[in-house]
Amino acid sequence: MEEGYVIVDGYTDEPAGLGVPPYLDVYPRYVAGAIWSNLPSAQVIYFTIDEVRRSLDVFLKIASKAKAIIFIAGVSVPGKYLGGTPISLEELEFLSRVLEKPVKILGGPVAIFGIGKEGGRIAELPSRLGDSFDLVVRGDIELAVYRFIRERSLEKVDPYERRTDFGLIDMFAVKGAKIVLQHPNYSRNLIIELETFRGCPRAIVGGCSFCIEPLYGKVIFRSVKGIAAEVKALYSYGVKCFRLGRQTDIYSYMAHDTGKYEFPKPNPRAVELLFKSIRNAAPNLKVLHIDNANPGTLANHPTEARKITKIIVKYHTPGDVAALGVESADPKVIKLNNLKASPEESLEAVRIINEMGARRGYNGLPHLLPGINFVFGLIGETKETYILNYEFLKRILEEGLLVRRINLRQVLVFPRTRMWDVGTRVINRNKQYFKVFKEKIRKEIDLPMFRRVVPRGTILRE
Repeated sequence: MEEGYVIVDGYTDEPAGLGVPPYLDVYPRYVAGAIWSNLPSAQVIYFTIDEVRRSLDVFLKIASKAKAIIFIAGVSVPGKYLGGTPISLEELEFLSRVLEKPVKILGGPVAIFGIGKEGGRIAELPSRLGDSFDLVVRGDIELAVYRFIRERSLEKVDPYERRTDFGLIDMFAVKGAKIVLQHPNYSRNLIIELETFRGCPRAIVGGCSFCIEPLYGKVIFRSVKGIAAEVKALYSYGVKCFRLGRQTDIYSYMAHDTGKYEFPKPNPRAVELLFKSIRNAAPNLKVLHIDNANPGTLANHPTEARKITKIIVKYHTPGDVAALGVESADPKVIKLNNLKASPEESLEAVRIINEMGARRGYNGLPHLLPGINFVFGLIGETKETYILNYEFLKRILEEGLLVRRINLRQVLVFPRTRMWDVGTRVINRNKQYFKVFKEKIRKEIDLPMFRRVVPRGTILRE
């Protein structure tokens, strides 16, 4: 495999983007597309890190003959995964050491921000990997691979280069779509993560204290045409499950005056065109879901938020979740960490989504429900914070509203965020509160809520 290339997917998980099976994130697809854009007949072999673990000898035999190996990795939000185990720094060190001949390139969140093991910890920095790899890409990995192949030289690659638009990405996404054929979940339950924009609209006010998304810079929107072309290519290779998950807030897609206001005015017309175009590109898709929604956007623009919720319900598939980054219901914590919304605003966002989303779809599940994300260990957190968070969730239950799931996470601390100077001091001090709170929520909120979302006798269909 003299002119072949190997991609090792160590899995990624970011505030805006998931790449742990059954989800396939954008990085492997864009990198494959960058290779095939330069070398249409190149052999590109894709491995997940779990495949590498299971068949190390097979992997080493193939990879040792490659021209280059591209490692993609980086977990920057705390999570537990059923479909795979993300790569560790120790595994990256080991694999880079045993593979001597090929050019070794490292990219993804691990190279930019570091790698997280679990919540309540400080991220491990990639500096110790510098000597193990020929190129550590702290910009966009797909651009570095594209330049490397085009220039046939590592020295001519700028490892800090970042995209300023989606021109090349739209080309890479279409050409790299066929890499899905090599994914172990292909033809079973593979879900493709689609990117609609990069960056956080709230970056102009600094963003949340713990979040890496504002570090990507100003918001860059991807065109409906580019997204639809990628979906059409993926669909032609048999993909039928999609998630609009790679953005900080689906309600802010193509929002008016983005970059001027913390909560730019949503653009229902653009959102409808996006969903309609995806449906036209993949007419018999099985899953079309969303992910992130900013409660502050919904609360500040209720009229547009209701229109967009109605649009999502019209075009998506039922059983969908709009993940709301509430983070905390403690006004003090909200202020000190520059969070998105007050408790009342977050509650209003839950109500808005429930108005249209709580109706049941053809598969027996409610169409679109909020998911509530809490982060613990933030600046200003005290015992009172846990009481206020409980009261917030209890109020949702008492109002008869539906919530699909509640994520309770301990903060993962990354450099260049405001939490870096605080570290794990707060979460270490409050660990006993977190443990008790988690158990209380599971028993007193989660269980009755689950019975409300899927009551006895509900028939669930595919």
